[in-house]
Amino acid sequence: MMSDNGTPPLQVSMVTFDCTDPQPLAAWWADALDGQVTVAATGEFVLVSVAAGLRLGFQKVPDPTAGKNRLHLDLHSQDRERDAARLVAAGATEMGRYAAGPDFGWIVLADPDGNVFCVAGAP
Repeated sequence: MMSDNGTPPLQVSMVTFDCTDPQPLAAWWADALDGQVTVAATGEFVLVSVAAGLRLGFQKVPDPTAGKNRLHLDLHSQDRERDAARLVAAGATEMGRYAAGPDFGWIVLADPDGNVFCVAGAP
C-alpha cells in the first residue's frame, strides 16, 4: 500500500530496549524466542532476529529504566503456563496473573533487566 503522496508507508521493523548491558539481555531474549543474535556495535547495540522478520534491539544506556515501561511485548502461547514456567526458570520474574473471562488470560513477567512483558493465551 502506498501513502497519499506515493511513497511507501512506514513499517515497524524493530522494538528496542534500553539496557545497561545489551549482550546478555539480547542473548536471554534470543534464547526465549529462539532468535538469532547479531552484534551491531560491540558493547553498544545488539540485534535479535525472531520469527516473521521482527527484530528486537538492545541499546546501552547509562542508567537503567526506572518504573514501569510504557511499551511491552505480548507473546502469544498455546500453553501459557508451560511457557511462563520456562521463562521464569531461565531468569524471568513473575509479576502477576490476569484473566479476561474463562478462556483467555495472561501472565505478566519481567526479563532479567526488569522489562515487563506478557505471555497470553488460553489456559
